[in-house]
Amino acid sequence: MDAVRKIKTKVSADFKMRGLMLRPDASKYLVEVLEPVDPNDLDDVIEKILDAVEKQPLSSTMIELSIMETAVQDCSQSCDENIDNVFNIIGAFDVPRYIYSVERKKFVPIEMTKHPAPSLCGVARDKAELFRERYTILQQRIHRHELFTPPAIGSAADESRNKFQLKTVEALLGSTAKLGDVIVLGMITQLKEFHNGLYTESCFVLAEGWYEDSVFHVNAFGFPPTEPSSTTRAYYGNLNFFGGPSTTSVKASAKLKQLEVENEDAMFVVLSDVWLDSVEVMEKIHTMFSGYATMPPTCFIFCGNFSATPYGKTQIKSLKESLKILADAICSYPSIHTSSRFVFVPGPEDPGPSTILPRPPLAAHITEDFRQRIPFSVFTTNPCRIQYCSQEIVIIREDLVNKMCRNCVRMPTNSLDIPNHFVKTILSQGHLTPLPLYVSPVFWAYDYTLRVYPVPDVIIFADKYDPFSITNADCLCINPGSFPRSGFTFKVYYPSNRTVEDRWVAMSPSLGLLPS
Repeated sequence: MDAVRKIKTKVSADFKMRGLMLRPDASKYLVEVLEPVDPNDLDDVIEKILDAVEKQPLSSTMIELSIMETAVQDCSQSCDENIDNVFNIIGAFDVPRYIYSVERKKFVPIEMTKHPAPSLCGVARDKAELFRERYTILQQRIHRHELFTPPAIGSAADESRNKFQLKTVEALLGSTAKLGDVIVLGMITQLKEFHNGLYTESCFVLAEGWYEDSVFHVNAFGFPPTEPSSTTRAYYGNLNFFGGPSTTSVKASAKLKQLEVENEDAMFVVLSDVWLDSVEVMEKIHTMFSGYATMPPTCFIFCGNFSATPYGKTQIKSLKESLKILADAICSYPSIHTSSRFVFVPGPEDPGPSTILPRPPLAAHITEDFRQRIPFSVFTTNPCRIQYCSQEIVIIREDLVNKMCRNCVRMPTNSLDIPNHFVKTILSQGHLTPLPLYVSPVFWAYDYTLRVYPVPDVIIFADKYDPFSITNADCLCINPGSFPRSGFTFKVYYPSNRTVEDRWVAMSPSLGLLPS
């Protein structure tokens, strides 16, 4: 009885801390569920149940039995048991939206807030919220960094941890005294002194300096520190930010992790600028299929543009005919046709409603015949996401490197290291397109689909810039380059050991595929 009483007391206290109360029948049910739980695991289990409760649309702070039953059921469902969770393609418009709650210091589903459902035809509030949410995500991440975390009471003061104070503009305006060694997080329009990275308008920066006489004197600028996914998830648990059928993050699945490691033959072949109307490109694709016929890849990721001449009134008709030719090529290799998946990500010049991101898939009437002949094909959005076992992969087809370089307030001194600057900028901003909206337009209400927070395992930037592979903050960033412009090079990613290889299609079909 003492153990039951302790559980009941703890449950009541933990729910009250979240501003929630339990009906007697809900409390009794939960206590019965928690009785067999190991006392060492009790805190974690209650925390998961609380998160599951808060994910539901609550009309009151009083929790009914039905809500509690649903929460417990959600927690007990293991993503291991569903084999469909091994491979999932997640379109941008299917990405779940979470809002950071300053009061609760956690992310909550949009259904639990007063935010209206997103719409492509956004209103003025959506544009304001776009920048507010980008700022809030970076701010809460910075406050956890060791440079901005105050030392524990009674501990020896560490100079490196005492050095920086993160202040708001409001706090500076309310001060009459001189403040030294102050850092402010804000969005910039012009800069003078920089650390590494590509600083563009609409980037958020940490500005270091001192404040006196209503003037903030800036010594230097730097990007918000990056944060590996493991650190983020240590704070927010198994919340599924990424999307997909699983109710929790697939990273918590031991079985999926085991499948991922054991399947050493799994590989993803990534090409960009797959010009299907180019005879030479189609010849190289035939050669590539021939090289992989004996060991078909898990997935071919084909990124647009899918036409070398993407304009004109015959563009759609020409693309449909090109897809028919590609289907013929795939069908001529039965092992690839029956074993490999094909993912198509549209490019900025492919047929579609606009160049605004996120961009919808190629229209169904263009791809219908191809999808009927190639059943394992998916035409998805730009950007899109792929969940393979426990890995999270983000793909975007946009010429971002050149856009960011053109819109830099000041180019880095080492222009040969542009890819590293580019990757650092993306990850520190937690966003795929940290550019002014007039340079890289975004549907205001769907800006959250471009977040890379928590940091995924892999980001594929299908950019026409030179190919690169860079790891930063435990995230592998890959650019395959333009297939026809880079000598028919492409990338092959092996998820079992998280490595990437450079490949190119040899000039002679008899030579097949060669390492770059």
